[in-house]
Amino acid sequence: MFYWGSDEEAGTRSVFPARDAERSSFNSEYAQGDLHGRPQADAQDANTLLRESAQAPIGVFDSGAGGFTILSALRQKLPHEHYIYFGDTANCPYGVRSDAEITTLTMRACHFLIAQGVKLIVIACNTASQAALTTLRATFSLPFVGVVPAVKPAARFTKRGRVGVAATNQATRAAYLRQLIDDYASGIQVYAVGCPELVTLVEQGELSGPLVEETLSHSLHPVLVHDIDVLILGCTHFPALRPAIEHVVGRQVLVIDSGTAIARRTRSILDTEALIHPTGPEEGALQVWCSGDATAFSRVAGKVLGYPVHANQVTL
Repeated sequence: MFYWGSDEEAGTRSVFPARDAERSSFNSEYAQGDLHGRPQADAQDANTLLRESAQAPIGVFDSGAGGFTILSALRQKLPHEHYIYFGDTANCPYGVRSDAEITTLTMRACHFLIAQGVKLIVIACNTASQAALTTLRATFSLPFVGVVPAVKPAARFTKRGRVGVAATNQATRAAYLRQLIDDYASGIQVYAVGCPELVTLVEQGELSGPLVEETLSHSLHPVLVHDIDVLILGCTHFPALRPAIEHVVGRQVLVIDSGTAIARRTRSILDTEALIHPTGPEEGALQVWCSGDATAFSRVAGKVLGYPVHANQVTL
């Protein structure tokens, strides 16, 4: 377990993902060409292209099934948008990999989504966001939305000044988490624990029951013993276990994640860039792809989302 107190040294700094609060450079890119770099012929063509781009799908990427929790929030906030989801299940979990490996795999996935014509990509994976978001924004012209642990709201909500973070092993060690704590949780005691076994539960579609709660009790014990009153779910897989987590931690601990904030940020970017899909009578379409077993992924996706899903397999 990692612990950060108000008097702890910040340690060595690194290059961090750009904040999602920063404005995308998409409009300036768009003035030079279309979403994928083709030159614009004239204003009429540009307007037509803009309308077509607004109808393009949103790409959602995760190492596996965790990003479905973000997808659920997106579809609630933006129900008329079309979505293409890609889960890199052949290489999941990402939390045990190096930053270089994660960046390479994430770049590969984003190339696939861009080839499908997406207008924006949500990196619905905390680990991939921390490792690869800066490189993605420097490489591609379309907007990206990343996921970061909800440290800022946790600092607002805590009354005891003690907050827990449950994440992947890689995310708990990331310097970016240290930076978030320095920026938004000064004076707050923050305890972080890596819980890779919870990722495994979700990837297997095990979301509830006595064995799940037993695993949760063991995994979260290192932070719960510090009498925290807010628990941050710092991996997008973990909200799929929220009912079981809330039962284990009890009513005295507020459980929060980033799903709603990410959906809000995505809508804000689309609105700013005039890329909101026109409203209509029907919900937008969903395509689901994975790099591993499509049958197994379809089953897990259906459990997390709460409706039948047919996944397709693709080798990148």
